[in-house]
Amino acid sequence: MTKVKICGLKEIQHVKAAVQAGADAIGFVFAPSKRQVSIAQAQQLAKHVPKGVMKIGVFVNPTPEELQKAVLGVPLDYVQYHGDETPDFIAQQGYPSIKALSIHGAEDVQAATNYDVDYYLFDAPGTEYKGGSGHTFDWTLLEAAGIQRDKLILAGGLKVENIQEALSLVSPSMVDISSGVETEGSKDTKKIEAFLQAVKRGRAL
Repeated sequence: MTKVKICGLKEIQHVKAAVQAGADAIGFVFAPSKRQVSIAQAQQLAKHVPKGVMKIGVFVNPTPEELQKAVLGVPLDYVQYHGDETPDFIAQQGYPSIKALSIHGAEDVQAATNYDVDYYLFDAPGTEYKGGSGHTFDWTLLEAAGIQRDKLILAGGLKVENIQEALSLVSPSMVDISSGVETEGSKDTKKIEAFLQAVKRGRAL
């Protein structure tokens, strides 16, 4: 059963919409991004995330101190590492973890095997910022990756129009969407609801 993460949420109304529509995870971006929130903002948003819905913090090359403040302050269930963090650094932090990898080619997919994490998130290369580019990558590269599907998160350019293909081709444990549920750079409640409905339809196929 594929789970859904709605990432880059900044407004209470959109957190509530995602939860009510059946999202399994909410992503708060602490890295430089137009979707960036402070720990204080995420803490307020997290009050509207019920138990059972994962709270995931997205970081790019954070310090241990930054991680600790966010994990304890929000609090967070998972840390998503979206930068150049080494396997040793991630292991030393000791938090439930997701390693995001930007996929240009097969060698980027294979790089996932260097990490001992709870989930591997495969994303399209970023543009101005890491991730959130709205572009897809060649999903067939994942076929030979040898990554357990129950540890695979698919991101990058997902939307209502292509989610059925993504589910059937990749069979990920979770899909991660941000720009695909936005209108003119802001989260759109109707698009959030429509995407979650589309994933649920895909689950039933």
